Amino acid sequence: MRSSSSRRATSHRPAPRTRRTAAVALAGVAALIAAAVQSGTAVAAPEKAPSAASKANPGSESVRLTPAQRAALIRDADAAKAETAKKLGLGAEEKLVVRDVVKDRDGTVHTRYERTYDGLPVLGGDLVVETAKSGATRDVVKAVRASVRPATTTAALPAAKARKQALTAGRAEARTADINREPRKVVWAASGKPVVAYETVVGGFQHDGTPQELHVVTDATTGEKLYEWEAIETGTGNTVYSGTVDLTTTQSGSTYNLTDGARGGHKTYNLNRGTSGTGTLFSGPDDIWGNGSPSNLESAGADAHYGAALTWDYYKNVHGRSGIRGDGVGAYSRVHYGNNYVNAFWSDSCFCMTYGDGSGNANPLTSIDVAAHEMTHGLTSNTAGLVYSGESGGLNEATSDIFGSTVEFFAKNTSDVGDYLIGEEIDINGDGTPLRYMDKPSKDGASKDAWYSGIGSIDVHYSSGPANHFFYLLSEGSGTKTINGVTYNSPTSDGLPVTGIGRDKAEKIWFRALTTKFTSNTNYAGARTGTLAATGELYGTDSAEYKAVQDAWAGVNVGARSGGGGGGGTSFENTADVAIPDRGSAVTSSITVSGRTGNAPSNLQVAVDIVHTYIGDLKVDLVAPDGTAYTLKGYGTGGSADNINTTYTVNASSEVANGVWKLRVQDNAAADTGHINSWKLTFP
Repeated sequence: MRSSSSRRATSHRPAPRTRRTAAVALAGVAALIAAAVQSGTAVAAPEKAPSAASKANPGSESVRLTPAQRAALIRDADAAKAETAKKLGLGAEEKLVVRDVVKDRDGTVHTRYERTYDGLPVLGGDLVVETAKSGATRDVVKAVRASVRPATTTAALPAAKARKQALTAGRAEARTADINREPRKVVWAASGKPVVAYETVVGGFQHDGTPQELHVVTDATTGEKLYEWEAIETGTGNTVYSGTVDLTTTQSGSTYNLTDGARGGHKTYNLNRGTSGTGTLFSGPDDIWGNGSPSNLESAGADAHYGAALTWDYYKNVHGRSGIRGDGVGAYSRVHYGNNYVNAFWSDSCFCMTYGDGSGNANPLTSIDVAAHEMTHGLTSNTAGLVYSGESGGLNEATSDIFGSTVEFFAKNTSDVGDYLIGEEIDINGDGTPLRYMDKPSKDGASKDAWYSGIGSIDVHYSSGPANHFFYLLSEGSGTKTINGVTYNSPTSDGLPVTGIGRDKAEKIWFRALTTKFTSNTNYAGARTGTLAATGELYGTDSAEYKAVQDAWAGVNVGARSGGGGGGGTSFENTADVAIPDRGSAVTSSITVSGRTGNAPSNLQVAVDIVHTYIGDLKVDLVAPDGTAYTLKGYGTGGSADNINTTYTVNASSEVANGVWKLRVQDNAAADTGHINSWKLTFP
């Protein structure tokens, strides 16, 4: 008779190895077609901004749902989805599909939906609905605010032609390519005006041997390639020596195997240098796994198994989430992928983490933070779904780095102490330096310390820099600091100091934003909005934590600082959405300025974030308290571009500072829609 029990196993720390240079290929989409999308992917602000600073609400913290409780909430949401769609004002052709659910201690439920239109999946149609315990809808966060109604759902382009074009695109990225499935007809709504399109998945391998799952979106009317992104999400980390560790395994008769029955049945397999299939489950006659040497294939298996267990425990114990999908089901791990493969990756298609053995097959990438990094890609895929391209791709990568680091701190492993360095042990550069630095990302020679307008066009591993830097600043603050024997020196883009709030609070803010505020195409502006919303719920909008989030984002050139923070000026902001009627009357959004003396400055900063599918239609004015209007953008300027995300400088020195200021927007032509997402006044 077969029996199963939880057993313990041992892995031993190997002797130090000679450091060597290894070439790391950082996978990702080589040609990022991000500009069109990135101009308008900010996550939406709350439907109603608080009239006064809100206080901390302990009820905003998420509860730890059992898989059964989560399943029940999903069933309830699914049963009510038609009613929810009606409340949201969706058209008869639009349907909701429940994807994830988070519940707060006060009974608030955050339900994440995908959307279909006339039966077609809507790419860019995802949204999160916040529902109070009473059943009232309190907030809606959408990937795009514009209508998802295409002019037609009929495809003029044959699917076979879209398939051929996608395969051509795939060959530009891979040594070999194939179509994993037939093109599916979709509505592409992520970059503005919705159109009927084909989504084709191209398989094969990328240049460094990483599997490819390239998604190519083709306009089903014109045949134009609209967008592409890579679904295989990679993260090169470090092979650290975890020392002697406990592993939870399973015994069946006289055989033990690397199956973790305490953590959703997670299994660890040996690919034995192969590149396909599941591999062979690690098993043996005893419960001792490996000897710490890379030449013993069990050693890497023990590391991967241990890292997956730590990551599972971290998400469950710190954030209350049981498994990647929250359903109590474990993913699985595959080690010894390929030959001399210097990378690791997550794949949705196999729901698994996969690890190469590094240069010379002597450096398996199976450390704690690598496991956490890859497993977090799975979490992101099953929550916000941040598209792995452009700014959203950078935020996806940063999320994996952030939680790779926090899991390493959580582990408290004396052989691999927690730090804000990525790849510090694998010695990729051959000189003892890490692969990435969170305190100052540019120290790696490629990552960016701060946001700039073209950051969405670089590799996602480098565009992740500002978010990694933000998280470090929020956790630890700017300047010089020594943590666990590592000295950091973190600068800010505006030269002003940031005071950290501690890693424990910072990680909770990022997790809540990821699971309840971010959507598939959130960009850096949207990440700021989402983390501020999450912070306001957890700690209050008048809290030191809220001000620190503002300052940390300002420290990486995303938004302005908190009022009076560090001498950086006083800001007043309205984040409430205001719909802009198509070819309608002007609408306004108000900000009340108080506590100032005298007149406004000659360099008043007006930061405007407007989501609109044709900004040439818009006239935008700043209206002073006495009614004087200052034109920020005239009608007919901007052409067919999407969205306004610009800071204007206004000489308002003749105006009294205190009073009600308004942003006035009018759409002067038909056929395009949008809304005021947020705007801000900063008095230098």
